Amino acid sequence: MKKLKKIVSGVICAALVVCSASGCSKTPGGTDKGYTYDEAIKELNAFNSQITADEIPAKLDIYNNDSASAMLADISTFPLTVEGQGEINIEVAAATEMSSAAPDDWLNIVADNFNKANNKIDGKSVSVTVRKITSGEVITYMTEGDYRPDVYAPSSEAWGEMLSAKGIRTVKLADRIAGNTAGVLMEKNTYDQFIAKYNEVTLSNVLDASLAGDLTFAYTNPYTSSTGLNILTGMLYAFDSSNPLSQNAQQKLLDYQKQSPPVAYTTGVLRDQASKGLIKAMVMEEQAYKNSPELKDYVYTPAGIRHDHPVYTFDYVSPEKQEAAKLFTEFCLNDESQALADKKGFNLHDDYQSQPNGLDGAGYISAQKIWKQSKDGGQPIIAVFVADISGSMGGSPINSLKQSLLSTSSYISSDNYIGLVSYSDNVHINLPIDEFDDEHRAYFSGAVKSLDVEGNTATYDAVLVGLKMMLDKKEEIPNAKMMMFVLSDGEQNCGCSLSRITPIVEGLKVPVYTIGYNLESDSTAASELEKLSGINEASLINATSDDLINHMRNLFNVEL
Repeated sequence: MKKLKKIVSGVICAALVVCSASGCSKTPGGTDKGYTYDEAIKELNAFNSQITADEIPAKLDIYNNDSASAMLADISTFPLTVEGQGEINIEVAAATEMSSAAPDDWLNIVADNFNKANNKIDGKSVSVTVRKITSGEVITYMTEGDYRPDVYAPSSEAWGEMLSAKGIRTVKLADRIAGNTAGVLMEKNTYDQFIAKYNEVTLSNVLDASLAGDLTFAYTNPYTSSTGLNILTGMLYAFDSSNPLSQNAQQKLLDYQKQSPPVAYTTGVLRDQASKGLIKAMVMEEQAYKNSPELKDYVYTPAGIRHDHPVYTFDYVSPEKQEAAKLFTEFCLNDESQALADKKGFNLHDDYQSQPNGLDGAGYISAQKIWKQSKDGGQPIIAVFVADISGSMGGSPINSLKQSLLSTSSYISSDNYIGLVSYSDNVHINLPIDEFDDEHRAYFSGAVKSLDVEGNTATYDAVLVGLKMMLDKKEEIPNAKMMMFVLSDGEQNCGCSLSRITPIVEGLKVPVYTIGYNLESDSTAASELEKLSGINEASLINATSDDLINHMRNLFNVEL
């Protein structure tokens, strides 16, 4: 009987997909124009009147108390890009712009060369292992977890100062191994117009232009992005050079955030949006700009502190390994290694001097917290999580989804309003939207733990239900910002089609962030989730079950 029921359900879903994909994609009046906001609401209400969504009472979970370390995926989710085999082997936690695939592989090549050079200390062979990891994630893993690399090569000295401020004693081996700068990137016409009115590109002028409505300036997450941290601290200094952490500076940052675009999850997101012509001014490292031919029509101006990739070891590292670290640092600075750095886009703008920002390590940490409090311009957020519980999510995917939501929910600010929807053939409201105080957080935990897999995949029915929930809540909180997070491992095969709901999502201007589970990059599922998140310039995160917790933690830091 169960088998027959499943077959009938699948046939019905297939019929609905055919219906929704044919003859239903026009906007009111039979035109192809997008919906207005009011038209989108009208269509949303009409669709929801045809969708059955049951409400599942959430259980209060009073036992969820994940530690900080539980919010971190295993360090192995950050790959080793070079593995040394020497009797003395040191691990270098290296910034991604020099430990990734070509052309961002300078340190990988240098490490390979070092490992082939037969270096020895007291007769023992010496080698280097390189781990690709963002500078900010190293801080998180060393202070909230038990990761202990032998060497740290971040983008800028800000991160080394932050480690020291958090009580981890560093030993600096070099101020610079690969010169770089961060700065402001502007599309050529935008740059010409800016110069005509503001004379030169400085952070102070960029902020003035943004506040005057002459420029839309995008930047990245200062918790993980060195460029984002650099520009944030430069902004605070521009707002109040006598005290960048003053109430005056904080209020000006809050005012700025009210009209700035959402902070980007990664620099890659900014680069993609810029290549589509959607962003005319943004932050960028010079080496990344040099290696992005799609940005050839943009003009780069350095700003803030330099990104020269200092090198640190630590007092917990053995004297033998500290000696190996010094040997490798010297190797990075030899003529051959530096010539390669030149070819990889480093060592440009050597005449540029770091601009002051008035902050030490503790100040950088405080600046991050100030940004977290002001990033939404003082507006609360209404957000709904839409979770795929279809049959294909069984096993590792659903367990990963539940663990990631539970572990990272502590990053959601308590003044936001959160709801949870799940879906298979049918749509379930697992948690109505309410303020994310301790009680609602406990109900959220109980609702997540109760998720179980079943049936087919009516993704876009669930999106419509979630949108209706948010709009109803927004009537109570008219100044709130709305956003949605869709977590799924596969393509929709039941209910409304993406083409049919696209004008509704677009008309409501709600960003929909999509989190894909183990998706093939060229699959239909990945394409559909990317299109859904691209409607209102959000982003798709394609995560493995192992590293999903980290992606969710960083996304929540940016958005919630």
